[in-house]
Amino acid sequence: MARNTPTKVSYRALLVLALVAVGGYAFDQISKALVVSSMTEGETARVLGDVLQLHFIRNPGAAFSFATGLTWVFSLIAAGVVVFIVWFARRIRSLRWATVFGLLLGGVLGNLTDRLFREPSFGLGHVVDFISTPWMMPAIYNIADSCIVVSMVLFMLLTLRGIGLDGRRTTSADAAASAADESPAAPAPLVTPN
Repeated sequence: MARNTPTKVSYRALLVLALVAVGGYAFDQISKALVVSSMTEGETARVLGDVLQLHFIRNPGAAFSFATGLTWVFSLIAAGVVVFIVWFARRIRSLRWATVFGLLLGGVLGNLTDRLFREPSFGLGHVVDFISTPWMMPAIYNIADSCIVVSMVLFMLLTLRGIGLDGRRTTSADAAASAADESPAAPAPLVTPN
């Protein structure tokens, strides 16, 4: 028998999503403001040797400075992701899924704010990147990027474990029952008289 999906909004899940998003966004924007005010562009400061460095750059593109001439496209995509998460949030019942979407929302908003309000112009702003971990990857990133990556890792883990938006684990029997409920009834066998 398929489970009924509750239609009631989970205010706890919405609160967790909002708090995680605001926390991630605030941490991202405060850290960027500190970097911009205390470092010059291109400057590197070693925090833990080659393990963790601060290296201030402005990125006009996506990850690894990919598609630097398409900043406005990333602004539109990010705005679309924000709208989708806000629209979709009422369906989330699980605090774990609320955390996933909160991290994603906070990270996307952090980089979207840079694209909208930083130089050179509205919608074409360059994202402030400053975290460098050369031992792990040759990229320079920021807190917003970290929030997005962590949200995607959690997304994959919850999906692989079969945990639905309601927080319950979906078993193969549940999936089969749900598929059987949604498929059209099989026609009765045709009986011909002998």
